[in-house]
Amino acid sequence: MTAKPIKITLKRSVIGRPQNQVDTVKALGLRRIGDSREVSDTPALRGMVRTVQHLLEVEA
Repeated sequence: MTAKPIKITLKRSVIGRPQNQVDTVKALGLRRIGDSREVSDTPALRGMVRTVQHLLEVEA
């Protein structure tokens, strides 16, 4: 069974955020506001998204 993709979009800046949040956004492959990516819906990525959920918009 493969994980279905979810679309994540960076909606808020990482300027002034704690380093772990900056690193998480970078690891998700997002560089600037408005950037979007489709990532597989795995438990590891769910945890990363949860860490910075206040900066992202998530579409299932």
